[in-house]
Amino acid sequence: MAKKEGEWAFPADMRPRPEEWRFDLGNALDSVVGLRAEIPEDAFTAQILGTLRAGSGVVIRDDGLVLTIGYLITEASTIWLTTNKGHVVGGFPLAYDQTTGLGLVHPLGKLGVKAIERGTIGAVRVGENVVMAGHGGSIHSLKATVFAKREFAGYWEYVLDEALFTAPAHPQWGGAALIGAEGKLLGIGSLLVQEKIDAGTLQGNMIVPIDILAPILDDMVKTGRPNRPPRPWLGLYVTEAGPRLVVAGLAPGGPADKAGIKVGDAVLEVAGAKPASLADLFRRVWACGNAGARVPLKLLRETATKEPVVTSGDRNDFLKKPHLH
Repeated sequence: MAKKEGEWAFPADMRPRPEEWRFDLGNALDSVVGLRAEIPEDAFTAQILGTLRAGSGVVIRDDGLVLTIGYLITEASTIWLTTNKGHVVGGFPLAYDQTTGLGLVHPLGKLGVKAIERGTIGAVRVGENVVMAGHGGSIHSLKATVFAKREFAGYWEYVLDEALFTAPAHPQWGGAALIGAEGKLLGIGSLLVQEKIDAGTLQGNMIVPIDILAPILDDMVKTGRPNRPPRPWLGLYVTEAGPRLVVAGLAPGGPADKAGIKVGDAVLEVAGAKPASLADLFRRVWACGNAGARVPLKLLRETATKEPVVTSGDRNDFLKKPHLH
């Protein structure tokens, strides 16, 4: 794809070149489409994620189904998809799964794009070269290396048993495609991360692995969400502050907010046990049952302990639902 005047581009030596790969690089890059979403100003996620969101998505089926990172399309009222050839069609936010973080968009017209085959992260090793592809072809695609495969926990009550981490960082990571050496889709770009390496800092991307899509794909297409009970959600944004797990924020009107939990509270126990890490904290919350379960917490507020019991909710109940016009 030719670079338009004023458009950003990776330097030529950072881009993947067709002769470096054993697959048709052009076809693989063309499976990545641009995604732009508009969200109502009164949406639950508008204040945190904004009302205009832009990123990428990947065509994963012959019917044009687009896989993306879910936060781009959460509560979206309007979605536009753009191919590398400049063809634009509307899209419908078909599904968003908070557990995996993945979202699906149904194109409301023919994209004319060939689907990419899905692979598995079991086929990629740490140190292996990959392609981090954003919408726009080779100028928006990056030669990268997998520098880690490990658990990831996000403060918004999110845990992946295994995620991929790549470097250098792609600046437009949201919904970007991670393509392996065989030309198959390995994951979807989710975050910018910083890692302390020796005396310096490494910037990279966290990638949601493609493997977790297969068990839920059919249900997401049919009903808009996986066929499993929703997890208990507290609306509690927790961060690791040294050895302590500290409340850094609260979802307004969420279960933790209603239970009187405050920013700055340190979480000492969940259901009578001390969490060993951020991931362990959330897993202990989820072990209390399904959404609606009562979750006993022990908190330290300044010098006093508090023991609220939070009636959890279903995060999906707080979100605006899509409508076909």
